[in-house]
Amino acid sequence: MAEPVRIPTAKVALSTASVYPESTATAFEIAARLGYDGVEVMVWTDPVSQDIEALRRLSDAHGIPVLAVHAPCLLITQRVWSTDPWTKLQRARSAAERLGASTVVVHPPFRWQRQYARDFVTGIARMADETDVRFAVENMYPWRYRDREMLAYAPEWDVTKDDYRHFTVDLSHTATARTNAMEMVDRMGDRLAHVHLADGNGSAKDEHLVPGRGSQPCAELLERLAANSFDGHVVIEVNTRRAMSSAEREADLAEALAFTRLHLAASTGRDVTAR
Repeated sequence: MAEPVRIPTAKVALSTASVYPESTATAFEIAARLGYDGVEVMVWTDPVSQDIEALRRLSDAHGIPVLAVHAPCLLITQRVWSTDPWTKLQRARSAAERLGASTVVVHPPFRWQRQYARDFVTGIARMADETDVRFAVENMYPWRYRDREMLAYAPEWDVTKDDYRHFTVDLSHTATARTNAMEMVDRMGDRLAHVHLADGNGSAKDEHLVPGRGSQPCAELLERLAANSFDGHVVIEVNTRRAMSSAEREADLAEALAFTRLHLAASTGRDVTAR
């Protein structure tokens, strides 16, 4: 008799960054059409991504909830929602609360943000005490150029070295860092709250490939999450900028969703716990 299939508890969301250079609004449309459980809003230069009421209207129109908000932590978003990083996080928390999202994703500070970096660990803990929204700090990577390596993030690009309440693991970032993704997940333990699912081949460039097209243990991670009844969100955050058409982009996002659902539906008889 076939073993029973575990129904996954984790919801699968589409990052609005995955449709770039198309719009935030397009991400909601695609998520609804393909059957994603929700979206993660990447707050960046698209004005709609910064507008809570516009996001609420999109969510209602498409029946697609906002499950997470990615705070504007990128180089290109340094002036989005203020130039003060703590103000950005406060606004991200407010957006999450107003939209019903459970998680704010945040990167560790850039090393040149010295005061912010010095206070970041304690500041994130203090903000987490003030809300039910989880601040899930995301692993990053060293910046590399040829044979040179620059440590661009502080206190650490490997966020498991600091005492955060919740983590986001990003498998494209583990590829770029050339670190063992499953060992990082082991270190995160039950503080792993959020997953950015993508793939990579260890290039110095953060690739964000469709899961299954690189060297990262995407399938193994999903099966372990399912076996351990992970109740956070799995977010497809892939790069589709090279898609030759909207149809090709949508096909990539459909493939990523199918891969994720397949490997989250782990059978109860499989042993995929940490070894």
